[in-house]
Amino acid sequence: MYLTKDGRFVRTDMWREGKWLDLWSVVHFLSGMSVGLGFFFLRLDPLGASALAFVCFVAYEMWEKLMDIFETPQNRFMDVVVGMVSFLPTFFWLAPQFTRRELVLVFAVVFVTNVSLAVLGWRASQKAAVLEQRLRTRLAHEREKIAARRRSRRSLRDTLRVSRPNPTVSKPLDNSRGSA
Repeated sequence: MYLTKDGRFVRTDMWREGKWLDLWSVVHFLSGMSVGLGFFFLRLDPLGASALAFVCFVAYEMWEKLMDIFETPQNRFMDVVVGMVSFLPTFFWLAPQFTRRELVLVFAVVFVTNVSLAVLGWRASQKAAVLEQRLRTRLAHEREKIAARRRSRRSLRDTLRVSRPNPTVSKPLDNSRGSA
């Protein structure tokens, strides 16, 4: 992770935000599966469950925006798409394959995996935020040191100008030689 010359913070860790897809897409995929399994367990109407899942995924992206979590518009769009792409086959095809007991077990495994990955990603993001703050503080300190050096050099230069005779003032020509 580093700061660019124009002051942008660039994350290079595996949890960095991608333009379209990133590691967070796995979390959104597992979220879609969790929602699909949960809605099927609750025996929600297929059309209503699909609409509710879509609204939930969009609402989550809106919440991220309100919390100033930076993502490209393409990534926000793809997060909703990935959630729906995993929700639909899970709700309509995968969940009906299981007994109620198996459904609960699969839901638990998917949900725990989803939450675990989300926590790992969140912790990585928090570490990146701390590192960004340190880098910005160090950069500000370095800029202040450079500015102080410039001020010191200017002051020294101004002092030297005052103490030296002005070289632009010409001395009267000595014509004593060669006059006879």
